Amino acid sequence: MTDGSNGRPPLGAVLCDVDNVVRSFDSSRLQALERAAGIAEGSTKKVAFAPETVAPLVLGEITSQEWAESIAAGLAGLVPDSDPQTAYELALALLESPFHADDEVVALLRRARIRVPVVLVSNAALELEADLDSLGLGDLADHVVNSARVGLAKPDPRIYRLAADLAGVHPSAACSSTTARRTSARRPPWA
Repeated sequence: MTDGSNGRPPLGAVLCDVDNVVRSFDSSRLQALERAAGIAEGSTKKVAFAPETVAPLVLGEITSQEWAESIAAGLAGLVPDSDPQTAYELALALLESPFHADDEVVALLRRARIRVPVVLVSNAALELEADLDSLGLGDLADHVVNSARVGLAKPDPRIYRLAADLAGVHPSAACSSTTARRTSARRPPWA
């Protein structure tokens, strides 16, 4: 059976990212602290999300607290007078940034879940599932594939294959959404 789209099978599952799709963070406090510290806005995130800093977190090798310490160490040379307390406050401000759910995306995923399995696939810390629960989204998806729990991180195709397996579909029958406000879902490149 095909859907009339190049002979491919119909959609069998939705694989969806969490951050900047389902969940968004408010960085206003962090930005204010960066200005007060005399460093460029975005400096903390640049250090935090550098591959060598974030990879151990999203692979489950370090805790969020250890990540904050790593961020602070990376900020030490950027903060005037190399003040370790200021660097650590910036790291904690990032770690403790408030977050909220995108109601429109949540509604779309709930509607999709009526017809096909939905799997959340995220490069995240071990707290992801608790964060989803705190937003009232513990039941949003059939499965959550958290990189920190499975030891695989995007863009490794194995994390997507794992998600498709959990959904009970061949990877070619899944669509993926990894960016906020995508106008349409797409077939994943690993299929």
